[in-house]
Amino acid sequence: MKSRRPKVLHEVCGKPMLDYVLRACYDAGCERLFVVVGYGKDEVIGAFDHDERITWIEQTEQLGTGHAAKMCEKQIREARGDIFILAGDGPLIRGEVLQTLHNAHRQERAAASMATAILDDPTGYGRVIRDNKGNFVEIIEQLDATPAQREIKEVFPSYYCIKSEDLLLGLSKLKNENKKGEYYLTDIYGILAKAGKKVVAVQAVSAEDVIGINTRQHLAEVDAIMQDRIQRNLRENGVTITQGETTYIESGVNIGPETSIRPFTFIGRDSNIGAECEIGPFVSIPRESIVSEGSSVSGNVSFEKQ
Repeated sequence: MKSRRPKVLHEVCGKPMLDYVLRACYDAGCERLFVVVGYGKDEVIGAFDHDERITWIEQTEQLGTGHAAKMCEKQIREARGDIFILAGDGPLIRGEVLQTLHNAHRQERAAASMATAILDDPTGYGRVIRDNKGNFVEIIEQLDATPAQREIKEVFPSYYCIKSEDLLLGLSKLKNENKKGEYYLTDIYGILAKAGKKVVAVQAVSAEDVIGINTRQHLAEVDAIMQDRIQRNLRENGVTITQGETTYIESGVNIGPETSIRPFTFIGRDSNIGAECEIGPFVSIPRESIVSEGSSVSGNVSFEKQ
């Protein structure tokens, strides 16, 4: 990212990318969240210190995703039940996908489950290895995959769902015998499968949702996808947006039905706009603004914070 700011605090449609991951967890019915932080931990914690449901855990050494999970062993023992493990830099995640994953996990009575995706270009992702009957065998990371394995299109975008006791078992057997010398959390699935535990791989993630953010270009691509989702949702709920490509609406904006958004309009995050309003053209509405029902806001209207 070439930035001093922690990656998870870079904004997508006006909110930190981590915010979307947390929201997906809550939408899926999660009761408690444990967030592992490292670089820039104080800044990350400060951005979410209003959320008392989060327990913050520091990873002082970055020794891999498995090592990050090991930092939570105490909390995992106390949690008892099914646990999601997710990446903080995947803001396109959806709560309904997590629910689908959890439902399959419960129905199959699995020890561990994962949501997978099919990608035309799987470069960079861990490949899902199955046997001749389609049963899960293991996940092979890109660096450790053979040429034949790299041709596999089914990938694992880090949507984990694991019983707490089986997660602890897998963590206790993790090794760092790979080209990176790191503890891969993905190895847990292979460990549990070899131990005779039931592991389920569910193709539940769309290719669009898999896009991770490692560069500013990735950030721009994800922002465009999120903006399309925001506008699509508003239209489905009775809002007219006459020229979406010149309009930018940040996350958390509520707009009542029969409101029209004209071209060249910006609406800041967490704003509330009533029904039957005329907004724009050439309007910039600051974050957390309130526009009353039936209002007309044109380019010569200015907003002031109270």
